[in-house]
Amino acid sequence: MTKSELVAAISEKRTDLSKKDIEQVVNTIFNSMKDALIRNERIEIRGFGSFTVKHRDARTGRNPKTGSPVHIPAKRIPFFTVGKELRERVNHEFQN
Repeated sequence: MTKSELVAAISEKRTDLSKKDIEQVVNTIFNSMKDALIRNERIEIRGFGSFTVKHRDARTGRNPKTGSPVHIPAKRIPFFTVGKELRERVNHEFQN
């Protein structure tokens, strides 16, 4: 599902709001989530999952073409952990 599909799905259920207003709300939510991750904060959505930022230390890798060592700098990676309720629901739908 893309962001525009999400806006369309919400607008079907909330006919009292314009698509432009719904798009603004969706963008505000996503921007707030991005800002929280940039501040290294954890985001938890009950029944869905949580977003965190993991730190990867600098390391030495290898260029796959030449085999020569390459320095890989430290970085922060956004990470999603699925919630128990969502995991169970997806697995239940998969088994049926």
